[in-house]
Amino acid sequence: MTTPASTATTATASAGAAGSPGIPAGAPLPAGGAATTVGGAAPVAGISVLSAASASGAALSMAGRGGDTPAAEGHQYAPQWLELRESADAAARATDLLDPLRIRLANLPRRATGLVVHDLGCGTGSMGRWLAPRLDGAQQWVLHDQDPALLRLAIERAPRAGADGSPVTVTTRRGDIGRLTADDLAGASLVTASALLDVLTREEIEALAGACADAGVPALLTLSVVGRADLAPAHPMDQEIAEAFNAHQRASELLGPDAITVACEAFAQRGATVRVHPSPWQLDDRHIALTEEWLRGWVGAACEQRPELTERAEAYLRDRLAACAAGELHVTLHHSDLLALPRPTGGTS
Repeated sequence: MTTPASTATTATASAGAAGSPGIPAGAPLPAGGAATTVGGAAPVAGISVLSAASASGAALSMAGRGGDTPAAEGHQYAPQWLELRESADAAARATDLLDPLRIRLANLPRRATGLVVHDLGCGTGSMGRWLAPRLDGAQQWVLHDQDPALLRLAIERAPRAGADGSPVTVTTRRGDIGRLTADDLAGASLVTASALLDVLTREEIEALAGACADAGVPALLTLSVVGRADLAPAHPMDQEIAEAFNAHQRASELLGPDAITVACEAFAQRGATVRVHPSPWQLDDRHIALTEEWLRGWVGAACEQRPELTERAEAYLRDRLAACAAGELHVTLHHSDLLALPRPTGGTS
């Protein structure tokens, strides 16, 4: 079995890293391979808008899942896409879940190292940059990902201090987070992830819930898509594209928009108290580049699922991109955040 502890490195964040603007957000990625470029350039004249979008490959369908979808084997996500989405992620996460989390963490036995937080599929560490400054006390973040380049970025850009000024340190682990066990979480105070659940299978979510329950570790799992995208002004094809996209996200046994329901059931069946809160992206004229890339990925994946949509989708995407460029399009991309507070085990959580 490949465990997340298969490779580990340790570092303390460098000065000035916390809160830097334009830092990529995290994603669980296959190790190795060439980066998939996710740019914001307009399509070249004479090339269909869908053809230009599909140059990024099927991996761009990650956009409609709230990002962070594993790309095809041999590919990884470009930091440009992850950078585009970080501010929208930060604005969307449900802060209402932080108070019950803080209460649980405050009741933990004090450790010399403070809180130990495992960030699954961390990418470049955006979850840590958002959450660490909102938690008191010293923190050790254990960043799990399969991509060593993103792990290096996560170390370089990690936060330096918690909410009360206590130090934050970072270690990294490479490995398959789908095989996480309670042993891998020994000594953990919290498990967290961003936009992860919808790219897991039912078996992997069951394993994650079981590992957290057996270790008695709370889990804060944010930005899981729920299969709804509201565009204004509305267009007759919106629902058709959305349905095709959702079908695309359920391919290869991934749960896509069904993941949040499956995760709630999995944690609850293991005795956890589960709270869910909406965490939608709100995209408008402040997010033109992000919205353009999301549109290309959303429509491109829908057409991959249902090729018969392609001809009509060409005109649809052109219209939507034009409205976006003019600052006239608003998109609400719905997500849910989940906080699971398991029964304490062995007095550790």
